[in-house]
Amino acid sequence: MASSLLSSPAKPFCSTPAPKATRLPSPVLSSGHVLSAARCLRVRAVSARASQQQPPPPPPRGQRRPEYVPNRIDDPNYVRIFDTTLRDGEQSPGATMTSAQKLVVARQLARLGVDIIEAGFPASSPDDLDAVRSIAIEVGNPTAPASAGEDAGAADAVPHVPVICGLSRCNRKDIDAAWEAVRHARRPRIHTFIATSDIHMQHKLRKTPEQVVTIAREMVAYARSLGCTDVEFSPEDAGRSNREFLYHILGEVIKAGATTLNIPDTVGYNLPYEFGKLIADIKANTPGIENAIISTHCQNDLGLATANTLAGARAGARQLEVTINGIGERAGNASLEEVVMAIKCRRELLNGLYTGIDSRHITLTSKMVQEHSGLIVQPHKAIVGANAFAHESGIHQDGMLKNKGTYEIISPDDIGLTRANEFGIVLGKLSGRHAVRSKLVELGYEIGDKEFEDFFKRYKEVAEKKKRVTDEDLEALLSDEIFQPKVIWSLADVQATCGTLSLSTATVKLIGPDGEEKIACSVGTGPVDAAYKAVDQIIQIPTILREYSMTSVTEGIDAIATTRVVVTGDVSINAKHALTSRSFNRSFSGSGASMDIVVSSVRAYLSALNKICSFAGAVKASSEVPETASIPSTE
Repeated sequence: MASSLLSSPAKPFCSTPAPKATRLPSPVLSSGHVLSAARCLRVRAVSARASQQQPPPPPPRGQRRPEYVPNRIDDPNYVRIFDTTLRDGEQSPGATMTSAQKLVVARQLARLGVDIIEAGFPASSPDDLDAVRSIAIEVGNPTAPASAGEDAGAADAVPHVPVICGLSRCNRKDIDAAWEAVRHARRPRIHTFIATSDIHMQHKLRKTPEQVVTIAREMVAYARSLGCTDVEFSPEDAGRSNREFLYHILGEVIKAGATTLNIPDTVGYNLPYEFGKLIADIKANTPGIENAIISTHCQNDLGLATANTLAGARAGARQLEVTINGIGERAGNASLEEVVMAIKCRRELLNGLYTGIDSRHITLTSKMVQEHSGLIVQPHKAIVGANAFAHESGIHQDGMLKNKGTYEIISPDDIGLTRANEFGIVLGKLSGRHAVRSKLVELGYEIGDKEFEDFFKRYKEVAEKKKRVTDEDLEALLSDEIFQPKVIWSLADVQATCGTLSLSTATVKLIGPDGEEKIACSVGTGPVDAAYKAVDQIIQIPTILREYSMTSVTEGIDAIATTRVVVTGDVSINAKHALTSRSFNRSFSGSGASMDIVVSSVRAYLSALNKICSFAGAVKASSEVPETASIPSTE
């Protein structure tokens, strides 16, 4: 397959740009935040009167999303997109999201058009179960008539409603938790798994192949007995499993009621031709395979996740498991944006396959996940990286000026990006509320009056110090002011001194959950260290700072600084890893923005601590908590 892909001539563009009058619906601000893709790119401007504009063209006839049936797809060329950003993606160190943030991301995934959202691992913690349940209720049910272009082929004319899925190991307790979480959705799914490779059965499970088959069969049947008509089964480490055993166990779970068979390359070991042959062999040799959908789940340990996923689709898989930005365990997963755009761009080599994804929402979704997970996308990341559509070489620039197709196979419009340098409002310290709000709408943000007043106060503070406030500045302020976790501790004031002539000191004033102001002073190796120690004196939650990074939003000495931190507690928060079943010390990320680097740093640290407080379900008042305090179990 690889040679045929390489030998075929590429087309200059993989899709036809949308009409100039087309605009995307403005996302409601409470549903998520998007940072600037790059200085040379930004999210498409959106008018508040979008309903008066020309709607996007409907999908081509015969290529609309088929009606959902768990164990079959009426159109053989349609490929379901299964997004596991909120489950596997959140297993990335430091990628912990609050329940509210997960709900925000899930709403955006529904707008993007994913077919299935794996919302979490409900048995891992009560917090995760509640998050999956909330997503099932609010995202897994129709809410309003569809807007033009959304699921236009649906007879009932409602917005696309994704399947909501919960992960479980092959045991009754996990399956019960998954069903309790997802049963509120219009289309619930339970995804259960057990290892099938020799190394896993012998050393991890310590069970015989016969025992594994029995467990898998019984647990799939148990999931069906609860009333769940959509059950996915995964033979963990299928890429290294014995083929004959794989055919046998898959055939048995089909008999027990499995509707989707997910084939994971759990450790990213397979090469594309190997994985494609594995899918083809399963399709040819598994008893009853005509009554189930074959799925892929490819890890990126060798950098082949996207290639393996495409090879699986070409060989007959009709569900592809992916994550936004490719985040996930270890080296990550197959990237949704890469897989979707490859299918869209090279459809002729993939046997006419297509998806239901509205690719114009890709940038929006990517930036939202980046912000809420705290995992920054590398600049040269395909499709969504800051440099993906940047051209610096003189030869490339010359070609682009003559014909964009010389060096771009994808139009930025296809993923919801337009180039910068467009005319518009220039904001400064004299700009009023109307101008600022109009600029936010132009950038695609609509916020409530209270949220806008909070934002406008921060805007004025920055505008007094900067001659010009850029789009990137606005987005950084939105992130810091509007899209933070539930505020338990908030920053009132911070004052720091440092230099070569004396010790670095910091005084911090925080406002606690009861509204009481608390002040602490400390010294440190630098102003940030001193400020963090002062915060610790007040909140008294033992933490370890794992990562600290700072970047400037724009060029210039007066740029806003954005800070990102990752922290862990001194004790294990009682959450379970989906694959190892072990409790682990969960990491929490935080972000902050300010023109003052110390203020930016403290805001980021408080953001992470607020996540810990929310997740643990308890707030420690400094007067009530001893120095040896630990975070209580959530179970």
